[in-house]
Amino acid sequence: MKSNKRTLHEIYDKLYAFYGPQHWWPGDSPFEVAVGAILTQNTNWSNVEKAISNLKAARVLTARALHRMPAAELALLIRPSGYFNIKTGRLKAFLAFILTVYSGSMKRMGKGDTASLRQELLNVRGIGPETADSILLYALDKPMFVIDAYTKRVMSRHGILDHGASYDEYQQMFHELLGNNIRMFNEYHALLVMVGKDYCKPKPLCEDCPLYDRSWVIGHGSWVRK
Repeated sequence: MKSNKRTLHEIYDKLYAFYGPQHWWPGDSPFEVAVGAILTQNTNWSNVEKAISNLKAARVLTARALHRMPAAELALLIRPSGYFNIKTGRLKAFLAFILTVYSGSMKRMGKGDTASLRQELLNVRGIGPETADSILLYALDKPMFVIDAYTKRVMSRHGILDHGASYDEYQQMFHELLGNNIRMFNEYHALLVMVGKDYCKPKPLCEDCPLYDRSWVIGHGSWVRK
C-alpha cells in the first residue's frame, strides 16, 4: 500500500509529540558523527559510545591521527563496538578517502553536492547506503532520509509500503512526500528508531505504542483500516 503525505505527517506528529526532539546524531564534531556511523553497523549505540570514549581518551579522534595509527592498535580501541577487525578496515578506508579527497576536512567535504558525495561514500569499502546516508544527513546536513530495519518494520506494519520494497523505494517515498526537510529527516529517522526499539519489536507491543489507533487492525503483518 502506498502512503500519502498526510499519513507520513500523522506518524511523525504522533511520535514527536510522544518522544520529543531526539537531538541526533550524538557527537562533538561532524568527524565524530561519521566515525560513529561506521562503528554502529551491527551493534547498539551503547557499544559505540564505549569505543568512541576510548578514542577520545587516547586523544586520536582526528582523521590524521587515526590514519597514522597501526590497524592493530585501532582495533583494540574500537573493540567494544564489535566486529572490530572488520570495522578497523572500514574506518581505514574512510580515512584514506577523506584525507586523499578532502585533506581530512569534513567541512570541505560538506561543500560538495549531495548526489556526488553519496556516490563517493558508496565507493568506499564497507560503506553501504544506510551508513552513507547517515554521514550525509547527520554529519554533513544533507537532505538524505536514512532507511533502516526499524523504518521498514514500522512503515510496513502500518501498511505504508511493503517490507520487501528496496532501500531506494523507501527513501524515494520519504523524499517525494516530505520534500528536502533536513530537520524533519533528522528527527523522523531518530523517532522511528525509538518506537522500533520500544514498541515495534519483532513481537510488537501494539496497544502501548504511541502509534496505536483503535481504528486500525493488524493482519498479515501490517496494519489496515477497518
